[in-house]
Amino acid sequence: MRLKIWMGLAAAACLAACATTVVETPDETPRREAFASTYEPAPSTPTLIRNATVLDGLGGEFANYDVLMRDGQIVSIGQGLSADGATVIDASGRFVTPGIIDAHSHLGVYSAPSIQATSDGNEVTQPNTAEVWAEHSVWPQDPGFGRAVAGGITTLHILPGSANLFGGRGVTLRPVLGARSVLEMKFPGAPQSMKMACGENPSRVYGGRNSSPATGMGNFAGYRQAFANAARYARRVAAAENGEGDPPDRDLEMETLAGVLNGDILLQWHCYRADEMALAIDVAHEFDFQISAFHHAVEAYKIADLLAEEEICAAMWADWWGFKLEAYDGIRENIPFVDAAEGSCAIVHSDSEVGIQRLNQEAGKALADGRRAGLEISRGQAWRWLSFNPARALGIEEETGSLQPGRRADVVIWSADPLTSYAVAERVFMDGALIYQRGQGQEHFSDFELGQTYREGAQ
Repeated sequence: MRLKIWMGLAAAACLAACATTVVETPDETPRREAFASTYEPAPSTPTLIRNATVLDGLGGEFANYDVLMRDGQIVSIGQGLSADGATVIDASGRFVTPGIIDAHSHLGVYSAPSIQATSDGNEVTQPNTAEVWAEHSVWPQDPGFGRAVAGGITTLHILPGSANLFGGRGVTLRPVLGARSVLEMKFPGAPQSMKMACGENPSRVYGGRNSSPATGMGNFAGYRQAFANAARYARRVAAAENGEGDPPDRDLEMETLAGVLNGDILLQWHCYRADEMALAIDVAHEFDFQISAFHHAVEAYKIADLLAEEEICAAMWADWWGFKLEAYDGIRENIPFVDAAEGSCAIVHSDSEVGIQRLNQEAGKALADGRRAGLEISRGQAWRWLSFNPARALGIEEETGSLQPGRRADVVIWSADPLTSYAVAERVFMDGALIYQRGQGQEHFSDFELGQTYREGAQ
């Protein structure tokens, strides 16, 4: 760096003294792309997990299986595997799964401690705030990230809140403990999303101010007009790229909406009622875009066939409903009934800094409710709700969510059947690196908590 500065000063001095002399200065180092991921996997060593019951994330369950990880990836799963120089873990009596992916989280934007100063996830200024990005509110020191890891989470999607028709962009993160910036947590290459909300939230937030939207019809008029504007913006951009006229002034709101229209940005839509989800699908048809997932989706069981036909995932709670009118008509069998539709994509999500710590138990409850209703659901099938299906909704299923060769080695060793309340995550690997081991003094996950560490003998 000092050499570059010296050479630049020397060149400037020469140009000043010798007007006829041309001196070329070295090219400057290219600047990093704005807001690009700087995530780097932690160092890992080859690891062989032996003799476990393996749920592969794709619906399979295999007894007495081995899992081999090397260079951050799954190398193979099977029986009798061997690997020279690998660290060997005997997982007899234990279960091994892909890491859990939470498709709907607000960690970092609603951080602990839960006070007004850490409530940073809703830009409640106008019904359409598609221009904001949730990642610009994420506080990496939120202790919730570490507690999520201790619950088996290896990937999570952070969304803005649901006050607005268009809440802004979401971001997929790796729960990197000790990250200084959200950029160190961003999942490389993962698509951004846009958060939308239908129903009571936006009409309640804005209707009381004698402004639109105040009703369901106001909500849908807002969606349609915004996408009509975005389509016009996208046409002007495309025309300018073809040399036909000047490009429009840059508009961050329009950029996000146009990104949804062209498929670069995945649409995650907060919606409870079946009839409103069906109307939302018609909006998607009108403007020719794809909905990636409906979130909360308390009444998804009523339109499970429609969701499967449209290739839309439903991210749901196991039994959280009835807390407002649009969430009133929920049933405990919602997740398994959606899963029962051919071609479906059922997901268990948290929407909670507490629930994210035991999503495995939430899936276990839904599994039990489905079986009581007469559905034949295997443990392997239920684990899809926690790994492969959310990966699909986030556009990262080719990277993680299953224990296939070549996928990221995001792996959890559980003490018992992880779909019961008896299991805890004993070891959590991310990209093949052991990032959490139960009982190894990792009770404090954030620098923010260091001053709260108990010291023996302290008064």
